[in-house]
Amino acid sequence: MKMDQFKNMNEWRKQWDHFFGDEFWSGFTPFFDNAHSQLNIYQGENELLVVLSLPGLAKVEDVDIYVKHQTLEVKGKINLNFNGFDILQEGIFQGNFEREIQLPYTVKEDRIKATYKRGLLFVHLHKQIPDDSRKKVEVIDRDNK
Repeated sequence: MKMDQFKNMNEWRKQWDHFFGDEFWSGFTPFFDNAHSQLNIYQGENELLVVLSLPGLAKVEDVDIYVKHQTLEVKGKINLNFNGFDILQEGIFQGNFEREIQLPYTVKEDRIKATYKRGLLFVHLHKQIPDDSRKKVEVIDRDNK
C-alpha cells in the first residue's frame, strides 16, 4: 500500500504541537494545507456531494475511491511531468495522495456515483436510512415436503 508522503509529516507535526504549541506552525500552514486535496462537502435531504479539487489528474484510473460506513477514502496519483523541462519552483501538488473523509452519517455502499470534470472529482452518496419497521419472517415447514 502506498503511503501519502505527507501523512507521516502530519503525525510528526501533531507531536511537535504538544511541545511548541499551535502558534509555532502558523507559518507552515499553507505548506501542510496543500499536502491534501481541497474539498467541499454539500448536504441535501438524504444525500451528500463531496467535491475534491484534483487538478492534473491524467486519467480517472489514477484515482481509487472506497467507502465504509461513515468514511470515504480517496487515493490516487497526480503526475505533472513536462518533457524537456526541469522544475524550478513547485507550488502545485503532485505525487501520491490519500484522503480519508469522515462523513456525517452512514451511506449506502451500493448507491455511489463518482465523476471527474474540469479538475474536480464529484462523489455523490446517499444516506443509509435505518429501517425500523417490523419484518414478518416466513416459517418453512420441513415436515410436510
